[in-house]
Amino acid sequence: MKKIRVNLGKNSYDILICSDELDKLGPCLKRLDIGNDAVIVTNLKIKKLFGSKLEKQLASSGFSVKFEIVSDGEKAKSEKECMRLLNNISKIDTLRRIFIVALGGGVTGDLAGFTASVYKRGVPYVQVPTTLLSQVDSAIGGKTAIDLSAGKNLVGAFYQPKLVFSDMSFLKSLPEKEIISGLAEAIKYGIITSPEFFGFIEKNYAKILRYDRKCLQHVVYECSSIKAGIVEKDEMDNKNIRVVLNLGHTVGHAIEAASGYRKLYNHGQAVALGMLSSVHIAEKMGLLAEKSGSRIKNIIKNTGLPVKLKAISLKNILSAQKHDKKFIHGKNRFILPVKIGEVIVKESVPERAVIDAIKVLYESKKR
Repeated sequence: MKKIRVNLGKNSYDILICSDELDKLGPCLKRLDIGNDAVIVTNLKIKKLFGSKLEKQLASSGFSVKFEIVSDGEKAKSEKECMRLLNNISKIDTLRRIFIVALGGGVTGDLAGFTASVYKRGVPYVQVPTTLLSQVDSAIGGKTAIDLSAGKNLVGAFYQPKLVFSDMSFLKSLPEKEIISGLAEAIKYGIITSPEFFGFIEKNYAKILRYDRKCLQHVVYECSSIKAGIVEKDEMDNKNIRVVLNLGHTVGHAIEAASGYRKLYNHGQAVALGMLSSVHIAEKMGLLAEKSGSRIKNIIKNTGLPVKLKAISLKNILSAQKHDKKFIHGKNRFILPVKIGEVIVKESVPERAVIDAIKVLYESKKR
């Protein structure tokens, strides 16, 4: 088991990275002393796969266990689902000392974390991410949120978990599409801060897609370390440091919102398309060399992430983008790569440049 400490003063916590060690979770939680009664928030599929084993492990450490089943997919992050979950937890919480366990991917983690942040003005929660995307990114850093019809993550809070427990054994249940989706965020980390890690993915993506445990564990460890370091410097995203984690997300979130959060593109696929748009803008502005841009385009293509946008209108994407949280005082804000391992924050990118960058995605199949 590998451990990464996220040093945030009173909000500090550990990220534990392991394989087939779910039996260690109960003792870890016991040492944290965050409560006696676990409310596990998960979807039906994950409960069927892992619920019984997790319940048994926690019970053996002396915890009572209740499951709260939420919808699968982005629709779980609705106002309606959040209020239903809050009401259900209030019915469970009688003469108890509860804490919340987010068992699932990024959607479940966001919903459970936000619920934990607002119930009784905050109860402890832990992240037990079961997808590659959530293990490398969304489970870490304390950003919790639900969606509104106007846009993604518009209602949220910074609320740190007490523990992130990333077990590689969960990844065995994932279809290849989900591994590919997680790689989008991993590629992002290479672009923003680590040419060495970017090169590792370039050389080993085939092994990663074959579920090579050693490679996957390295990916999760490196991404977790990078994100922990960034979050430590800018926990509340107000120092212009943490913002680099939004590479690909300005257009990516707009694609998700414009599709109505249907299953046209999952989060990783949308972020990959968003990164391609950022590459195009950076190249056209003379910020990124063509060689570096080609490497980014090739790794996205080679890992099986989409390079073509379809079935969503440009008008709807541009409209959704205007609701994005990354608009500051009416100005857009993009994270643009200047080389592999370095990005810059660019405000007020001309609308024409943004439109052209998205249009390229529609044409990319021909290129």
